Amino acid sequence: MIFDFEMIKTFYAALPDKIEKARGVIQRPLCLSEKLLYSHLLESNISKPLQRGVDYTEFTPDRVAMQDATAQMALLQFMMAGKDTTAVPSSVHCDHLIMAKEGNVTDLAVANVTNKEVYAFLSSVCNKYDIGFWKPGAGIIHQIVLENYAFPGGMMIGTDSHTPNAGGLGMIAIGVGGADAVDVMSGMGWELKFPKLIGIKLSGKLNGWASPKDIILKVAGILTVKGGTGCIVEYFGEGATSLSCTGKATICNMGAEIGATCSVFAYDNAMGKYLRATGREDVAVLADLNKLHLQSDAEVYATPEKYYDQVIEINLDELEPYINGPFTPDLATPISKMKEEAVKNGWPLKIEVGLIGSCTNSSYEDISRAASVVNDAVEKKLSVKSEYTITPGSEQIRAIAERDGYFETFKKIGGKIFANACGSCIGQWSRAGAEKAEVNTIVHSFNRNFAKRADGNPNTYAFVASPEIVTALAIAGDLRFNPLTDKLVNNDGVEVKLAEPKGYDLPPQGFGKVDNGYQKSSGDKDGVNVIIAPGSDRLQYLTSFEEWDGNDFKNLPLLIKAKGKCTTDHISMAGVWLKYRGHLENISNNYMIGAVNAFNDKTNSIINQLNGTYDTVPSVAKAYKNAGLGLIVVGEENFGEGSSREHAAMEPRFLNVKTVLVKSFARIHETNLKKQGILALTFANKDDYNKIEEGDNISVLGLKEFAEGKALQLEIFHKNGTTEKIMASHTYNNAQIEWFKNGGALNLIRKNNNK
Repeated sequence: MIFDFEMIKTFYAALPDKIEKARGVIQRPLCLSEKLLYSHLLESNISKPLQRGVDYTEFTPDRVAMQDATAQMALLQFMMAGKDTTAVPSSVHCDHLIMAKEGNVTDLAVANVTNKEVYAFLSSVCNKYDIGFWKPGAGIIHQIVLENYAFPGGMMIGTDSHTPNAGGLGMIAIGVGGADAVDVMSGMGWELKFPKLIGIKLSGKLNGWASPKDIILKVAGILTVKGGTGCIVEYFGEGATSLSCTGKATICNMGAEIGATCSVFAYDNAMGKYLRATGREDVAVLADLNKLHLQSDAEVYATPEKYYDQVIEINLDELEPYINGPFTPDLATPISKMKEEAVKNGWPLKIEVGLIGSCTNSSYEDISRAASVVNDAVEKKLSVKSEYTITPGSEQIRAIAERDGYFETFKKIGGKIFANACGSCIGQWSRAGAEKAEVNTIVHSFNRNFAKRADGNPNTYAFVASPEIVTALAIAGDLRFNPLTDKLVNNDGVEVKLAEPKGYDLPPQGFGKVDNGYQKSSGDKDGVNVIIAPGSDRLQYLTSFEEWDGNDFKNLPLLIKAKGKCTTDHISMAGVWLKYRGHLENISNNYMIGAVNAFNDKTNSIINQLNGTYDTVPSVAKAYKNAGLGLIVVGEENFGEGSSREHAAMEPRFLNVKTVLVKSFARIHETNLKKQGILALTFANKDDYNKIEEGDNISVLGLKEFAEGKALQLEIFHKNGTTEKIMASHTYNNAQIEWFKNGGALNLIRKNNNK
């Protein structure tokens, strides 16, 4: 089945003319990203090139995808927008709420009971508004999109930061907050600052233990978690064409870990093969006809430094496997150096668990290569030293992996098969003993490894590697093991060396046909009622946030000054809190509980200026709110890094946070704050962060003259009676200032719809 084929046909029919029009304006050869961005402009009649990293513009994405945790709030907002149906094809995927504990069958059955009311709500909303609904167990959003929806040259947005996974099929796919999704589903343009472009030239070809995962792990080490912010990353070169489609998707998926807007590969034969293998030959035919339009112009590839803002070259012939971590995905260590680094840094050497799968590495190629390592270990009579888990990315992958005998192979070493869901990758892992907070090491093929993310234990050292390296390390049970050079002693006391992994980019017997868990809308909009149980503690109708009252923000008490890394996991934790993603009041009880207070180096312990005592962040925030006070939050660099979860912006809005002042923002979080009507500011002088003291009150001045490109003045009132003034910068344009004035973008949408 090909979804939305008429839309795809219409897109390809118009693509050549749109690109030629863009070429006429820009007057030079075009990069792939430029072709795709300009072909999706809301207003196509432009007279001059858009400035990268400067100009805001609006786009018309072809589709929207939402996962169940973020979809709840996105759809609750969409219901307030006053629309009868979505303006573009949209889908919801139930992948985040399934807890990994006993195994796929039991865990899915439990999820269908514990999350029954959420699934019923999502199913009913999708049915009413003609949105595609993928049931629990169908698979992870990004794998489902790759298998069913992605098409070369298209543009989509998704309410998950790893939406760029679809770049592996040549699509501009960008992670956003739910309010952005509401804009697009409501028929409005989607705003983005025109991205800068990073070109990564891949030469040579992967060999041995090296995999596509190692490319992005190396790139993360080069660019760091913020080096790709505001940029699209384009991969090209002979090395790029040598990669499988799903290998490309792995690389694009983890582009989120460098802060990139998205990543993309040009259309090639590997993508055509994947489209045909997944039943979309008609799409492949159209892409083949448009192949020149789905890649950069030849001049760009010949002299890339003339066309990209930054160029990085990687020789795949020389690339060795990487292991990134702990606690951050950009701490990149080549495997040949891991023993030295692990010992030097005192990292726990014994590996307790190896975990493969997730949206990043759950393709047939990943499963087959990992299985080859396991099979080799069994044949060589090796005993496995660590626990081992496998998380398939979709029911399609699970079914054929079982059909082809890979699960039986994994079970020979005690492998546990989890449900087709996010599970342990996002903290939905009921790990036995995690509550003891013991120091330990795990290795996984997921994308992120922030503290507490996998199992809630702050003392779990999590390392990221490819599925085949994770498997080898789990067999050895030792972080220092290098399968390229080291040997292991088997059950007979003989030293043996693991063979290099081998696998298939596509299943030799084909994907076959499985019950993929898709629910099509009934088409009976009037006969469908949205299901929210009265008194539910998991779902709650939204009410509108108040508009700006036209005055400066005076004497805002400092809620918390966050120290160091403050991701969306710190701001609004996942794990057990996922159950409240549809209930704004309840989930606001986790606001900033993972952030480190700069004044005492503790989490969830801040001063309450009303009584001088220390309490939790949510408790203090609610006390201020109940006293009629607006609040200010202060943070450091790349504030809001990580997941796209807009709850990290809706919770402070609910708790009456008026301003968030930081050294720098991660892209999605900054946009989410703006969308919800919170003033997102950055220190004009980053050293002014040091001027903020415990017990401060801060005023934001000049809001009546709030304008694009004009800094705002802040006055700090210290508890010793002294004051000082600093300047704060912002990136608001005129349209975003209207979001602020109207109390959020949704209020503006509703006003426009009611005209």
